[in-house]
Amino acid sequence: MTYSDVIIIRLRDLCIEKNITVNKLATLSGITQSTIENIMSGKTKNPKLKTLHKIAVGLNMTVSELLDFPEMDETIFEDE
Repeated sequence: MTYSDVIIIRLRDLCIEKNITVNKLATLSGITQSTIENIMSGKTKNPKLKTLHKIAVGLNMTVSELLDFPEMDETIFEDE
């Protein structure tokens, strides 16, 4: 599994948990829908910390909370 895969899982799960769409996540985060879609599709392999921070704020959480989930802690990444 890659870093990108794990971020996709986390964002998808949070959208389901909070019952929001990708478009709504983009609006809440103050970033473009295409940026979120690029992350969610895996086109963006390594999102910037600034982007993750905006997403976290949009979800009313800290970056630490955003990145604190089992897959992030337990995965041995296959990234280059």
